[in-house]
Amino acid sequence: MISVGIDAGSATTKAVLVNEGKKITHTIRSTEFDFIYAAEIAYKEVLDNAGIDKKDVNHVYSTGYGRNSIQFADKSISEITTHAMGVYHLYPEVKGIIDIGGQDSKVISVNRGKVTDFIMNDKCAAGTGKFLEYTARALEVSIENLDNLVIGSETPANITSMCTVFAESEVISLRTRGFTRQDIAAGIIESIARRVAVMARQLELKENVAFTGGVAKNTSIKSALEKELGISLYVPAEPQITGALGAALCQPPLPN
Repeated sequence: MISVGIDAGSATTKAVLVNEGKKITHTIRSTEFDFIYAAEIAYKEVLDNAGIDKKDVNHVYSTGYGRNSIQFADKSISEITTHAMGVYHLYPEVKGIIDIGGQDSKVISVNRGKVTDFIMNDKCAAGTGKFLEYTARALEVSIENLDNLVIGSETPANITSMCTVFAESEVISLRTRGFTRQDIAAGIIESIARRVAVMARQLELKENVAFTGGVAKNTSIKSALEKELGISLYVPAEPQITGALGAALCQPPLPN
């Protein structure tokens, strides 16, 4: 059985191939404007990376923001379900998942890979990768450099707005008032951690929690979340692919 999961995210498209021995091959690429094109290229790339011919693939399942756009997929599956399954494959003991992507953040309560409850913030960019991107732009630094800035902070600034537009303006205002980039960067990180921690507490996540999504690559946000929640978080080696992995691991329906 060779299966492929494609996670069509708003910012990046991820493809994961799982073969008979559960060996995982993956690729990540920018979604840009066209979900369909990004999915087709990601599919081709993951097949090439694994040395697999398309005819040998048993099924392709799609998930994520643009999952219904991928017409060549055999089935589309909710990203809540696929994240739970993907994380369970990596960490069977996990009871909760915090996933922060480009356009949304979600907190999922799980039991042996099955979703028991979830909260999703998809109405605004508060606490998401987009929020981080816009506020970092106001600081004139890349998201990758925020970690280095935070290390030098002594007194994090208080970022009160969680609206992306207003927060960007607030960052600019703090700069004019003489706050250092380091302290503003630390304030941005702490504001995201506070927002997401509120969601996690609503589901009473207290132990064995995984942190996934592109934002999970930011070690300062991981540290801030751990401090807010008083727990240690599991972070996969590649935290962006858990949704695509879960889609690839979904079992096809039995024939009639």
